[in-house]
Amino acid sequence: MMTESLCIAAISPLRQRLLDDMAVRRFSRETQRNYLRDVGRFATFLGRSPHTATVEDVRQFQIAQNAAGMPTPTMNAIVSALRFFFTQTLDRPDLARKLVRVAQPRNLPVVLSRDEVARLLNATVCLKHQAALSVAYGAGLRVAEVAALKISDIDSERMLLRVERGKGGRYRNAMLPADLLPLLREWWKAGRSRA
Repeated sequence: MMTESLCIAAISPLRQRLLDDMAVRRFSRETQRNYLRDVGRFATFLGRSPHTATVEDVRQFQIAQNAAGMPTPTMNAIVSALRFFFTQTLDRPDLARKLVRVAQPRNLPVVLSRDEVARLLNATVCLKHQAALSVAYGAGLRVAEVAALKISDIDSERMLLRVERGKGGRYRNAMLPADLLPLLREWWKAGRSRA
């Protein structure tokens, strides 16, 4: 009990304000963890509380990140965290305006040919894996979305899959290709026969 109260007492008022600001906006735990880490990076760079930062401090921080070879996605994630911190927690939009996002070249994704997809799906020996891979590829779902699918999420009349809490906690519908429905039914029957 005493350790718990010591941990709570160790949180600075500024950190608590940042936590409160993120909680009010219902940021996910992962986003909150990342923002705390990134604001902490800035504070470590400064060597003092980030509420004392100047425009030149922000500029020098970004120059140092670039010189250290920080990857572009990481630099942009830090910009997002610091923009939130400066505008919402500190009410210092002048600092947020000085943050620069780094342009990242977008590469075209590798698209498998029909033969490559067929070989991939036929390489699976387990019906469950074949169904999961087929749904992921055919309906464009992420791994976590496939893993979270329930029978009630399959609408065979409208040929839709209901995705609950996908990326960003959003709900959406995905098209269910006609040739996937028989495979999903086969998987369901196999699962029922084992139960």
